[in-house]
Amino acid sequence: MAAGEDADSAAVSGSAAEETPGKQAVAVLFGFGKCLLALLPVYLAGYFGLSLSFVLFGLAVYVGWRQHRDGKQARLNSALYALHSETYFTSGSVFSKRRDLPAWVNFPDVEKVEWLNKILQQAWPFVGQYLEKLLVETIAPTIRNSSAHLQTFSFTKVDLGDKAVKVVGVKAHTEHDKRQVLLDLYISYAGNVEINVEIKKYFCKAGVKGIQLHGKLRVILEPLIGDVPLVGAITMFFIRRPKLDINWTGLTNLLDIPGLNAMSDTMVMDAIASFLVLPNRLTVPLVANLHVAQLRSPLPRGIVRIHLLEAENLAAKDNFIKGVIAGKSDPYAVLRVGTQTFTSHHVDNNLNPQWREMYEVIVHEVPGQELEVEVFDKDPDQDDFLGRVKLDLGLVKKARVVDEWFPLKDTPSGKVHLRLEWLSLLPSAERLSEVLQRNRNLTVSSKSSDPPSAAILTVYLDRAQDLPMKKGNKDPSPMVQFSVQDITKESKTSYGTNNPVWEDAFTFFIQDPCKQDLDIQVKDDDRSLTLGTLTIPLSRILSSAELSMDQWFQLDSSGPASRIYMNVILRVLWLNEEPTSPVSSDPSVPFPGEGEDGVITDLTHRGSSVSPTHTRPQHTSPESSFGTEGVLRIHLVEAQNLVAKDTFMGGMVKGKSDPYVKIRVGGMAYKSRVIKENLNPVWNELYEVILTMLPGQEVQFDLFDKDMDQDDFLGRFKLSLADLISAQNTDQWYNLNDVKTGQVHLIMEWLPKVSDPSRLEQILSYQSQQSYVNKAVPSAAVLFVYLERAHGLPLKKNGKEPVAGAELLLKNTSYRTKLGDRSTSPCWDETFCFLVQDPREEILTIRVSHSWGQPLGTVVFPVKELLAEQDLVLDRWLTLDGALPESEILIRAELKLLDSKLIQSADGKNGSEEVEHIIPRAETAPATSQELRHRTVQGGGDAGDSGRGQIKLTIAYSTEENRLAITIYSCRNLAACSKDGSDPYVSFILQPDKNRSTKRKTSTKKRDLNPEFFESFDFDMSLEEAKQRRLELSVKNSVSFMSRERELIGKLYVDLNQLDLKAGIAQWYDLTHETG
Repeated sequence: MAAGEDADSAAVSGSAAEETPGKQAVAVLFGFGKCLLALLPVYLAGYFGLSLSFVLFGLAVYVGWRQHRDGKQARLNSALYALHSETYFTSGSVFSKRRDLPAWVNFPDVEKVEWLNKILQQAWPFVGQYLEKLLVETIAPTIRNSSAHLQTFSFTKVDLGDKAVKVVGVKAHTEHDKRQVLLDLYISYAGNVEINVEIKKYFCKAGVKGIQLHGKLRVILEPLIGDVPLVGAITMFFIRRPKLDINWTGLTNLLDIPGLNAMSDTMVMDAIASFLVLPNRLTVPLVANLHVAQLRSPLPRGIVRIHLLEAENLAAKDNFIKGVIAGKSDPYAVLRVGTQTFTSHHVDNNLNPQWREMYEVIVHEVPGQELEVEVFDKDPDQDDFLGRVKLDLGLVKKARVVDEWFPLKDTPSGKVHLRLEWLSLLPSAERLSEVLQRNRNLTVSSKSSDPPSAAILTVYLDRAQDLPMKKGNKDPSPMVQFSVQDITKESKTSYGTNNPVWEDAFTFFIQDPCKQDLDIQVKDDDRSLTLGTLTIPLSRILSSAELSMDQWFQLDSSGPASRIYMNVILRVLWLNEEPTSPVSSDPSVPFPGEGEDGVITDLTHRGSSVSPTHTRPQHTSPESSFGTEGVLRIHLVEAQNLVAKDTFMGGMVKGKSDPYVKIRVGGMAYKSRVIKENLNPVWNELYEVILTMLPGQEVQFDLFDKDMDQDDFLGRFKLSLADLISAQNTDQWYNLNDVKTGQVHLIMEWLPKVSDPSRLEQILSYQSQQSYVNKAVPSAAVLFVYLERAHGLPLKKNGKEPVAGAELLLKNTSYRTKLGDRSTSPCWDETFCFLVQDPREEILTIRVSHSWGQPLGTVVFPVKELLAEQDLVLDRWLTLDGALPESEILIRAELKLLDSKLIQSADGKNGSEEVEHIIPRAETAPATSQELRHRTVQGGGDAGDSGRGQIKLTIAYSTEENRLAITIYSCRNLAACSKDGSDPYVSFILQPDKNRSTKRKTSTKKRDLNPEFFESFDFDMSLEEAKQRRLELSVKNSVSFMSRERELIGKLYVDLNQLDLKAGIAQWYDLTHETG
């Protein structure tokens, strides 16, 4: 046996000796080939006459790639070695002196889970088999079908290696919500994974050989249920981006070239973050009938409002002449919370910068999410690092308000001043007005910051049904666009179906829910075909229970049965400013104002050195003409007997006109809407203008017929302003000049001004009863502002005095002063006037800035404060917010109420006249009661007895279903439009409706002057929204193209706020006759 074994070993050694020279020869040839390949670029450069710089550049790229790749391979080998020798390191080195510790000893905060790691290690080969099957049988065919160039794509090797994912530790949180279990898993993976792909058509090979991944994975088990499997779903995500290192092979080796390596790793991390880093989550439902979208995107834990105020003692990074001359820095800050990143403006040449910027961030998870503030020095090439601060936002939630100086880490000096406010989410609107008022008083001095938010809106998009088909009866691929003001977000695309399921969620910051809308558009994936639209006023959600609407919504401009299911939730942001203790206990951190080199002390000193020393005036001294302007109210009611300008077939067929009016007065111009095909148009539009009483002023009215090319002239007339002021109030018809026929009905009033605040309620009450087609609201007052001067303004950033100007804003009206002389105490001496619709709610804002750029301070002044002043006049210094303590402006503000004589006459009405407003007849709109009295005198009869016809309606509101129902029963005594009678149908719309989404019409009844429809139409809206609508209804005759028959039979206008919508009484209404 021994001899045999020796013979075998000799044979083996002999064969090995014979193979050795052959292998050596192959190795020599391989090395020679590599040398030739390395010299090939040099030869080609000489052959083509290229510069030597190309060779040097290629050599530099190769050296950088090689160095980076070797370093990455060394890191991977080191991690694998450490993982392989973990037992030796931990037991032999780290715990060599603690060998008596039992295996179950763990850290108090993070628990060891070696049992889980053993399970993962045992199951890892089977995980590899599953992954290989998934890649080869599912993903590879999908990639091949995606493009003709990838038809030869295949996975040539899939090997997860023998190193499993390791859970270093687990921390459990069970104290926050009893309906869930929250786990933090500290993941560490250093694997010898190898995945290779090949595209045979292009001889392309690529792959990955080795991956490192380290991060904290949060796992949420919710909801806990009382049935197997006890957990409804598993949700996983990384709170922060994990650390990733990938070792590429094949063609992807190019990704290790310096410059590309960071880009490639960032792209891979972005792909991971798109579904596994907050706010993105991976949710795996374990039971049926779960709201997966709400689990994937739950309501935030809260909102943190970050005030980045200032910094002190920053390191000086700008040096000159190689450090001989020490400079300063140009600091800016970068703030991060999860994937939310904000960058402040940079302050030139300043070690104690003031930013005064505000940001709002969504906090999804506490504890866990952190605020990271990094300060940098702005440089032309690479910005220098000045320090960082990290803060757990859970501390902000506990303290509610944190106003502290935080020392910067990783730097020799520096600290940053932050004010952090925790905003809770309230499910009711009780405190909304208080929040809005507080936000108005909150001054954001930087233009880069958004205005403070009063609420957040979360939309859970579930599914849609019966969407319209594409051309050719093809299934669409729908997606949804959500827009709030200028912010638009898109859902994913559901391909090839008209009953899509999205299960997606979106969140918006809302500045004022009373004024903003949520616009929704369902589109095909190419964005060119709109499948449906929907507009939801956020004020409608305010009247819903718990500020949420979880229901089906009917789509407009879509199919008859097209609808979309959403859960729309609004939450008011509330700051509880109870006194709290400081978060930091470090005695070395000073509070604001205690630092020796603090910015506040420096600015105060510099501001006082340039302030004037003379005594300041305590009151303004405006000219005697201040506050003498008046308000002219123009009510454009209607016109009659206008000239017909539209003709057809060379004048053989006579048409009508499409009239509109241009009004010119006091340098202002107004244009009415166009009334289509009507010689007796009714506009019912209101205009108001502030005028100075100058001699010779006139109000000019020009009428035109709207045409495709040039508008035709329909007449004009002029009115003397002096005559209007003398008459105070006129209500009459005016003949048109320069044309054969035509009259215009106007109600003109020069409004008296009073200083009696007790008249405000009557003025506002009368104002609320008026309704105009152009949506104008009569003004209740006029505000006169005299801005005289400012005092103690801050200096510019470079220390020079500012060239200051002031901008005054009230609602949509704004004015600017002239720019004053270069001074911290400029004088303007300018007067401004504003129309005020409701003095109790409107706010005057005055912003002072340097040359309309750098903010110098702001005054936010509620107009209602004037109601408490004697004679409604305020004359004093007001402090500027966001400036120095001594910064002030001197103004005089006078409020004059506009007490119309029509209001006094309305106060004297008897009760029978008030009943007509409760159940409106057709004459109540579009004209006002004053217009109707005038028209009755002209017409000499009542509309109900004039043979114009009537319509029977029921307008009812169901509080249980949050739905407005309009039922059209029948019409009677309609006018015949031809010798054969009429073919009537009813068309209506609920105004205001900018998208015409509430427009509906009935079927057509042939040759019937007493048609019966019995058709009902439903609208999803709140009761408050329904009361703000006005029904505009038309009974029309169905006519063919080019027919000379009259189309309009009669019209009806009903203000829903004058009806008892809950009663739902069927009633006959008279139709108006508006055709000539």
